[in-house]
Amino acid sequence: MLELLAGFITELRNAGLPVSLTENLDAMHAISHIPLEDREAFKYALGATLVKNNAHWRSFETVFEVYFSLRGPEYSISDGEGSIEDFLQQMQDQQMQGEGNGGAGGMDSLTPEELMNILMNALMNGDQAMMRALARQAVQRFAGMEPGRPVGGTYYLYRTLRNLDLDGMLDKLMEASKQQVGGELTNLEERLEKDEYNHRIEQFKQEVEAEIRRRLVADRGAEAMAKTLRKPLPEDVEFMHASRDEMQNLKKSLQPLTRKLAARLARKRRHGRKGPLDFRNTVRHSLAYGGVPAEPKFKYPRPAKPELIVIADISGSVAAFARFTLMLVYAISGQFSKVRSFVFIDGIDEVTEYFKKTEDISEAIHRINTEADVIWVDGHSDYGHAFEVFWDRYGKEINPKSTVLLLGDARNNYHASQAWVIKEIQQKARHVYWLNPEPRSYWNTGDSIVGEYGTHTDGVYECRNLRQLEAFVEKLA
Repeated sequence: MLELLAGFITELRNAGLPVSLTENLDAMHAISHIPLEDREAFKYALGATLVKNNAHWRSFETVFEVYFSLRGPEYSISDGEGSIEDFLQQMQDQQMQGEGNGGAGGMDSLTPEELMNILMNALMNGDQAMMRALARQAVQRFAGMEPGRPVGGTYYLYRTLRNLDLDGMLDKLMEASKQQVGGELTNLEERLEKDEYNHRIEQFKQEVEAEIRRRLVADRGAEAMAKTLRKPLPEDVEFMHASRDEMQNLKKSLQPLTRKLAARLARKRRHGRKGPLDFRNTVRHSLAYGGVPAEPKFKYPRPAKPELIVIADISGSVAAFARFTLMLVYAISGQFSKVRSFVFIDGIDEVTEYFKKTEDISEAIHRINTEADVIWVDGHSDYGHAFEVFWDRYGKEINPKSTVLLLGDARNNYHASQAWVIKEIQQKARHVYWLNPEPRSYWNTGDSIVGEYGTHTDGVYECRNLRQLEAFVEKLA
């Protein structure tokens, strides 16, 4: 068990979950107080001590299912006397006795229709043992698994479920329920029955998936399977390659991050004798000293929310990153006294109002992509021209309270860089930062000129995922 648990902890760390030595010891201490045969209790004891972020739970479950797949004689892959198939055969014999088919051959002799009938009965009765046995038989019959074959579990799962044809099972179960009660169900009864049957069908699918995973672990080993099934954590998903669903998950993490960003960029002033003398307050406190102004009071400047100017590349090469950028701008708009947003390709346009006129970020992004005037000549990135136009139109509005955030890969298609614009911005603004979604090894290669711009900023940061964005925010402290 200790060796298995050590491998489990190692795989969690390889998957990106931050598991410390203390948490490892806590997990070992926790499982000493629960019955190890209770798989659910064992799972949640480990989860309570090792998982600190809800977004990490899915990755934890995947690793757990691999390292602690169902074990024991009743789950043995090789068929033998006393296996769970014997139990299933007995149940099938009892069902077929009335038709004169009892004992007619083993499980392999069952037709697909007979197998589906037994499955339907198991789902109606909520028989977990029967569903597990049927899942094993279905995988054995339909998945076509071969030892050593380098095929992913998703393929085997698809083949098994396709042959079972569960799509029409819910309708059959509902019809059977109506026949049992001898009439129509009320709306509430129908809804409750439908929810229960949907839950049982999902349970059966999970049993099929667990059976496939168990066989793959037995064939390839837990470590190899965990590596195959490993998926990046939400904070490690690259913006440039994120799917729409992954983007939605990233969106949930933005709000607390933007509050932290605002706090880091806010003007911090210590209470010292920096302001002018507060005469009225001084006289008021002098009464305690008989009218002697022994304790002078000063007017302290109030901390103000900073102003943020975001200038983002939305060209095709950084399209996915641009979508995340616009989501970020939308999220931080409430954390600053003023946020102005600009997007560009080879032309540049202000899109601040697009975010103010709607509460739906998807609508705002759609309007920006379709209405913003960002094409000057041919729609290929021209940072130099876009920056020059920005300086001519809006440069005078940058002030010492402004923090300028530049986002893009700085791939300029060999046009003039006009880096002097960034230098001028840096001299007028409080801070200038550049976030680049490309790996650092790609910088200043080909048509990338991020180095020319970076010399005139307070820092250029690799920002390919949420973890790196969080690291950037932390560095602002």
